[in-house]
Amino acid sequence: MILLLHLQKEGLTPIVVVGDATAKVGDPSGRLTERSTMEQDIIENNSKGLEKNIRTVFDNYKRYFHYGNFLPNLQLVRNSYWYLDQTLDSFVGTVERHFRLSKMLNRESVRQRLNSPGGMSVTEFSYQIFQAYDWLRLYEMYTCCVQIGGQDQMGNIESGHDLIKRTHGENCYGFMTPIITTVTGEKFGKSVGNAIWLSPTKTSPQDLYNFLLQRSDTEAVQLVQLFTFLNDEELRKLLCAHRDCPKKKLCQRKLASDVTTLVHGEEGLSLALTSGK
Repeated sequence: MILLLHLQKEGLTPIVVVGDATAKVGDPSGRLTERSTMEQDIIENNSKGLEKNIRTVFDNYKRYFHYGNFLPNLQLVRNSYWYLDQTLDSFVGTVERHFRLSKMLNRESVRQRLNSPGGMSVTEFSYQIFQAYDWLRLYEMYTCCVQIGGQDQMGNIESGHDLIKRTHGENCYGFMTPIITTVTGEKFGKSVGNAIWLSPTKTSPQDLYNFLLQRSDTEAVQLVQLFTFLNDEELRKLLCAHRDCPKKKLCQRKLASDVTTLVHGEEGLSLALTSGK
């Protein structure tokens, strides 16, 4: 979302898709095992919580970090919207006909799963079609010609690019962001037990602040450049001051302060600072 906020600051409309429909399918990217299926009530509760957390982040950015006069409004949509009236024969005939099996099989996420002991279900194999269709609908509804995702989403984003090119003859673009890892190269996430959540019921403001405060110097220097909104001069001064006296943890403190404010507001930051005393 940080990249979306930067683009919003530059006058572009941010569109966030909540995949309540595709949650039943499960994205195989970056996984060696199939995701567990979820009941509809769990998907609905998760979607509502995600929407609330996303709106909070965008609202906090506008309140605490944006100093301009105008920000385009956030567009928050669920992909179930365009699947409600979609029939199977129509989807197969008008969407799936544009995909080539050889290219789908060559995706890195697919090859990894096919070579794993558990293999890959047809359900998961089709996920890239659904994500591509999501982008097609965003293009048709909002003229959305840029999609942002982690590097592990490159195959899915490429599928969307190809689908729009085939159906509309237009070039669209994908922005890939690096996967955030620890200094040892370990990915942050649920599967490795170090996930950090936007929801205060899953990760409290205190836990978020302390987690960021405890980052190593190497991690903090990297993350403060990714997750704060300092301009080039402010960032240069911070990094120089941190290098001159690392024991003050200036990068860690700035990172923890700004991210906690972005996620939980000034009240959340105040709570985190108070609890740490």
